[in-house]
This record gives sequence, structure tokens and C-alpha cells, in this order.
Amino acid sequence: MTKRTKTRLLRRTTQLEKWELPTTLFRDDRDPAGPIDFSLHRQFESLIDSEEVRWSVRYRLMKRLGAGSQGVVFLAERTGAYNISLPVALKVFSPSNHADLKSYRRHMERLARVAMRLALIQQDHLLDMHNVVQCRGISVHVMEWVDGFDLRYLMSADLFRSVQSRLTLSQLEYLTDVTITEGPECSRLKPGVAIAILRECLAALAAMHRNGLVHADIKPSNIMLKRSGNAKLIDFGCTFELDDHSAPNACTPRYAAVEVLNGERCSPQSDLASLGYCLVELLTGRILFPGLERFGDLISAKQLLPDQLPELLPAEIANDEHVLKLIRGLIAPNPVDRFADAEAADFLDHGAANFQRQLVKGDLSSEYENEIRQWLQEVE
Repeated sequence: MTKRTKTRLLRRTTQLEKWELPTTLFRDDRDPAGPIDFSLHRQFESLIDSEEVRWSVRYRLMKRLGAGSQGVVFLAERTGAYNISLPVALKVFSPSNHADLKSYRRHMERLARVAMRLALIQQDHLLDMHNVVQCRGISVHVMEWVDGFDLRYLMSADLFRSVQSRLTLSQLEYLTDVTITEGPECSRLKPGVAIAILRECLAALAAMHRNGLVHADIKPSNIMLKRSGNAKLIDFGCTFELDDHSAPNACTPRYAAVEVLNGERCSPQSDLASLGYCLVELLTGRILFPGLERFGDLISAKQLLPDQLPELLPAEIANDEHVLKLIRGLIAPNPVDRFADAEAADFLDHGAANFQRQLVKGDLSSEYENEIRQWLQEVE
């Protein structure tokens, strides 16, 4: 064989290898040893050149997570390719509280706008919204599933006793010294942990308010702690856009601001008041305003609350001016006397961030995220 012939053969072989290389990188699922069908390449090219893609999605309902006047929330599995499944939360909205189909659809359209506005915010301490769909005419919100517990459940005295029974004496001493301990009516959080949760909720509210949304239903059952140690604001069924003046003015009276109980519209300042009432409960281990149902009685009690704080708060912080100013800046009966916004409540001189800095200076700070995570490991 001449040298020229060898050179030609080598060139052809090299060219052949270059063309054959792509088929050796992809295998056909039906024949792992064989090359992939080129029709699949054509499907790929067609897909990426398309202006839209579509496929069917199926959710398997696993467990009821909760129910209320608006509907039912389920833990569900979203099925995918290759036999995988992903956990999500589905909120199925009931038409029961609506006079007719038109009013149900109008309300669902409003909540759909809110949901998509929330989805665009992408703040770590807000529940992620995935999609809004209709199934047989019923509106369903597809949301992030939070692996954790709401604060109302976590603060129950029975739960603390259950956790207490499983710990060694040294573990219990550490838990009650750093994270959570018994209170007069329910469990109470240690100040550093409570303020850490408050700060994450303030960050979530600040993001909502900057984007023209009011939560309108802040309460312990709508604040969740993830097993990772982080807080999440959930349940946006009462949330509305500030520029939507037709939105209903709903609230949970016990946690509603004074002006809301007086008939005024919910606002970013009323969200701060609601969060402030939650903070008082977390720090004191007391359920505020027990037995009060009439709006007039609740208003009177909330007007007196700022002056009663030294009597209600535990001894370690009862006379701490920084804590008192922080709480009063949240729950002041007159919204003008509250923090201007959620960011101010966090970062002003008597805000939450400065309180945490004082704990650091006094060597009383802790790795709160880790402490919460360790606490939740004991919760069933």
C-alpha cells in the first residue's frame, strides 16, 4: 500500500469518526447497546424551535393538611418522567361562600393575580407559588410544600411536654435555656429565637409591601418554621393588591390592628400590628385577648396592651427598653405611631436587627437557625 493511499484512508476514517461521534453519545432506551433513533434528534430540534410546549400533569392527593372557610389544602405528589414524584401543596377553593358562579369566578381571578404577583417576588421567606389551574371549574393553587410546622402548633403546651419527655436532662436544659421553655398558658420562645423569626417575617412583609401587596391575615398559624430552621409566611387567601379597591377587607379579629377593627382597610401598617401581636404571644407564652369576641372589647384591650407589656413579658426582658420600643413600634394603637414600614421595624435603632446586635455584645446570641433546626428534630 502506497503512502498516498494510506493518507487517503486515514483522512476518510477521521471524517467517518467525526460524523459517527454524535450517535455514540446517545443510547436508545429500548436497546442500551444500540445508537439512538435519529427521529429523537428531530423531536429535540422541533421542541427547542417551538413557541410553546405542553404536556399533561397529574397530582395524587396524599393527605389533608388543613381546611378553612376558603377551601382545603392537600399534600400532593406531582408525577413526572422516569417514575419520579415531587411533593407540592394544593389549595382547592370552595365555592360555598359565594352567592353565585359569577362572584366565585371574580374572587378566583383576584386571587390568581395575587398568586402570580407573589410568584414573581421570589423572597425566601414567602411561600412559593407554582401555578393556578382550574379543574372541573374549581380553582386550585399549586404551591410549595413546606416541611415543617406552624407556630400555633409549635407553641402548644402539650407539644412541649411531649418533646420534654424524650430529652435527657442536659438536652432539656439547653433547649429551655436557648430556644423554648414553658410559659403561663403555652410555650414561650427565648428572646433571641423569637426575634430571629420576627426578622424573617419582616423581610417577607417588606418584599410584599414593596410589590404592592398586603397579607391581611398575619397570625401564628400562618407562620411556619421549616425543618431547615427558617420561617415562611403562608396562606394568602386574604391577601390583596393595594390598588385593588374592590377587594374584601377580611381579617382574624384577635390579630387585626385597631384601625381594621374600626372598619378601616388593611394596610402595610396593619400587617405590622398583626405581626407584633404574634411576637407578644411568642415572648410571653400567653394567648392574647382570651374570651374577647366583640370588636369594641378587642379594641379597648389592644389600646391598653402597650402599657401592660412590662407585666406580661418574662423577667429577663420585662424592663428592656429596646424590646419595649420594638414591640410598641409594631402594635401602637395609632398606625402613625408604628414603624413606617417593615424595613424600618428591622433596621432602625430600636428595630429587631439592633436587638440581635445587643445580644451579640452581651454574649447571649446563638446560631438561631441551627437551634430551631435541632428543636424541630424532636417534634413529631
